[in-house]
Amino acid sequence: MRHITDVAHALGLAPNSVVPYGPGVAKIPTPVVQAHAERPRGKLVLVTAMTPTSAGEGKTVTAIGTAMALARDGLRAIPVLRQPSLGPVFGAKGGATGGGKATVEPSAEINLGLTGDLYAVATAQNLLASLVDNHLHHGNSLGLDPERITLPRTIDLDDRALRGVRVGTGGKGTAPERPDRFVIAAASEVAAIQCLSRDPEDLQRRLSAMTVGFTKDGKAVTAADLEGGGAMAAVMRHAIEPNLVQTCEGTPALVHAGPFANLGPGTASVSSIRLALSLSDYVMVEAGFASDLGGEKFVDLVGPVGGFSPVAAILVATVSALRHHARESPDEPISKGPEVVRRGLGNLAQHVANLKAVGLDPVIAINIHPDDQAAELDVLESFCRSEGLRYARSTVYSSGSAGAANLARLVREAADQGHPARPVVSPAHSLTKKMETIAKTFYGASGISLLPRAASDLELLGQVGLDPGPLCMAKTQLSLSDDAKKLGAPTGFTVSVHRLDAWTGAGFAVAHLGQILAMPGLPEHPAAVHISVTAQGEVTGLS
Repeated sequence: MRHITDVAHALGLAPNSVVPYGPGVAKIPTPVVQAHAERPRGKLVLVTAMTPTSAGEGKTVTAIGTAMALARDGLRAIPVLRQPSLGPVFGAKGGATGGGKATVEPSAEINLGLTGDLYAVATAQNLLASLVDNHLHHGNSLGLDPERITLPRTIDLDDRALRGVRVGTGGKGTAPERPDRFVIAAASEVAAIQCLSRDPEDLQRRLSAMTVGFTKDGKAVTAADLEGGGAMAAVMRHAIEPNLVQTCEGTPALVHAGPFANLGPGTASVSSIRLALSLSDYVMVEAGFASDLGGEKFVDLVGPVGGFSPVAAILVATVSALRHHARESPDEPISKGPEVVRRGLGNLAQHVANLKAVGLDPVIAINIHPDDQAAELDVLESFCRSEGLRYARSTVYSSGSAGAANLARLVREAADQGHPARPVVSPAHSLTKKMETIAKTFYGASGISLLPRAASDLELLGQVGLDPGPLCMAKTQLSLSDDAKKLGAPTGFTVSVHRLDAWTGAGFAVAHLGQILAMPGLPEHPAAVHISVTAQGEVTGLS
């Protein structure tokens, strides 16, 4: 592993322009980001995927491997990734630094609380929550209705017991007893604000604008009303600075911010993407989950806020995912063979259509697994040819950059010939129209259905000024629909909108579809049980 100042030098950054966090990690201070970010030169490539299995389809290894392959050709190429959340690290998925010979390093440091950014996110959100209850305790001069407090507390762990709690149960001397809930830190509004803030001034403005709840007559109460925005920004001042790390082949990488794509914007920070565009020829941005989630939000929400747009897209596909989506339901056993793969192609076709809907012709990265059958791969490649798609097999997990040589060539060709993606929804559209457009275009739905709570929330969102502006759809990542059990490419279904949240600090409304949970739970055999440290302090068992 190269010293981080050498990695910075490869980007044209002087050693004194970065702040090392040990030999392998550095923060890039805000003044340095601002000095470079206004001079974009690179081409932006969105890395997304078909609807994943629970194990994921390899977007991270693909983003890393493609960037390394471009670097082998003498180009400056940077993967820009999200920071891992400790919830999945200790839960079902494990770490999020790639795998095999396509990783970002130092892997353990990145997976286990990189530079304390998510700690700062959780602290800032919980600071505001504590100010809310303190205000209630000391007389509630703002008239905040304890039953209409919308701000949750947060923790960066999977803990289903915290989905619904009661606070203030200590009797005399505590805040009034009331219902409360926790969300995982990567699903918090502060995590979204970290992702979207360009500088400390923007950060403080957004934090101050956060809505914490409503009075009995429907007036919104904000962090500014509680005079909490400044202290929250102080906690977050370094958390908005991008983190510089490196790939396993020693090329630069940025890992910063980590909102979940099924619950939030789902991409790395605006500041890290803008910085990467100013320092490199090609930028690979991994957006969470599939094109209906991270992909859609990147084009419709994150890009317009950041002032950038992808000119090409990689769509990761695997034989294992096609087998998975060939089934009628998750309870059906998974089979193999070319006919099975052919039945699963409907899901991939929808994701191709999604990217074409925003003006991008995707390059299909076929992420090779050891148990792929030649006949199955032939079916997948035949589909790509019939659709006129660029495609290449990728073996970056086993071969590193050499395994993405053909893929990198096609991506470079697509980026050099491509045009900026175009959003599908306009900020001027009503929230209802935005929800309908996204559901029909990206999910294949016939329409939406507003449940009573959601219909009531629409009125509140208009009052706080969020009817015009971006929209974030929160739904399961396991299906194109809002029902995790609907595999493949379902049609004729109606998306149920359960509620809408007013994220006035982040600057958008959040529509919760189906039975989506903002606090995951641990599986029966969590990854945490395999993690340990050696006598020398080295981490083992971290997948």
